[in-house]
Amino acid sequence: MPSYILSCCSTADVTESFLRERDIRYVFFNYELDGEQCKDDFGQTHSPADLFARMEAGAKTQTSQVSVGDYMAFWRPFLAGGQDVLHVTLSSGISGTHNSACIARDRIAREFPGRRVVVVDSLAASSGYGLLMDRLAELRESGMGLGELAAWAERHKREVQHWFFSSDLSFFIRGGRISKTAGFFGHVLRICPVMNVAPDGSLAVCEKIRTKRKAERRVLEHMTELAQGGSDYRGKVFISNSACLEDARDVAKLIEGQFRRMDGRVRHFDIGATIGCHTGPGTVATFFWGKRRA
Repeated sequence: MPSYILSCCSTADVTESFLRERDIRYVFFNYELDGEQCKDDFGQTHSPADLFARMEAGAKTQTSQVSVGDYMAFWRPFLAGGQDVLHVTLSSGISGTHNSACIARDRIAREFPGRRVVVVDSLAASSGYGLLMDRLAELRESGMGLGELAAWAERHKREVQHWFFSSDLSFFIRGGRISKTAGFFGHVLRICPVMNVAPDGSLAVCEKIRTKRKAERRVLEHMTELAQGGSDYRGKVFISNSACLEDARDVAKLIEGQFRRMDGRVRHFDIGATIGCHTGPGTVATFFWGKRRA
């Protein structure tokens, strides 16, 4: 078994048990809910249902990334114990946490000159980030060393496809991602924007689809076009949702009907607090291994 630590941030939007079973260590992002300081801790402080209900009732939210000091405190016990670290961060196109991790890496190297911390920018988010971590854990289990695994991640991370839509635009409007005018007409016309994560790791609105059902079908069409192997796709599919599990199940049913040779059934996860504070309720996100984002 490799002697190094594989770690990520809690914004990978899987469950705590999922990470523990794969021996992936994790550090928490932070958020505020009506002034209360909280950890993005897989729903332990506030369950997804509670968080989104309070947001719908008007609660104010704000997120904050992992600080340089937090990263150093997180890694220090591993390095002191004689283990190196491969840490994969939330996309730099969404958060400044990758820069903080790199600063922390350089500072802590002075404390432990004989040890290594390697930082990789996932260029991924939510359970797409989790899908990448799942594959990295499998490769580490197969015996891949730290340097080889970091190089693999750099080569393949843009192959994680992210496709998502939202039936509630209010929080995208509040966050400035959609204008108030566009949001008003979007509500009237029942527009569900279909979005993805661009090659640089940033959020991109790709299409404006009328009605949720059509948006669900459009996500399936994108997967058919982009999945590795097309309809013969044999990888895993993760879906995360923000308080709209039935919509997520509808998408999963479409995918499982189309991709009969995929690795197991679709895995469902909750969108975590950090990402959820920006999307609000009503978002369904689908993740799979596909053509390289370029």
